[in-house]
Amino acid sequence: MLYSELCVVLFLYAAEFTFVCPTEVTGFGKMATEFRGEQAEVIGVSVDSPESLRKWAEELGGVDCPLLSDEQKSVSRLYGVLDEKQGVSIRATFIINPARKLTYVVASHTNVGRSVEETLRVLKALRTERLCPADWKPGGPTGDLQHRY
Repeated sequence: MLYSELCVVLFLYAAEFTFVCPTEVTGFGKMATEFRGEQAEVIGVSVDSPESLRKWAEELGGVDCPLLSDEQKSVSRLYGVLDEKQGVSIRATFIINPARKLTYVVASHTNVGRSVEETLRVLKALRTERLCPADWKPGGPTGDLQHRY
């Protein structure tokens, strides 16, 4: 089973000391234990400096997931989520399976916060390695993969 190994939930966000970003970062931090329970490590990435990240994390009272600086903007460019004009990442979430394949991608404008709970729901659906219908919830019915289409 592919999803019995460690996955990565990578979330990129615009910048520290903004209105929406702290809600997402603290949201992922509060649910980090649940993600780990699903064999996934959550990692946040912004284009701010390491010093700014440290200061911001302290101001938030600590965050239970690593926050990485993408000051050179290489990660944001690599994943195709850098708003070159603004010089920041749009909000983007990636679930990367143990084989290093993107299995979930969602991106939105910097004004719209993402749902941490939805990311966890999708991770749980992927971990079933079965077909999961729209609005599937853990414990709900799933389909056999041979009935794909």
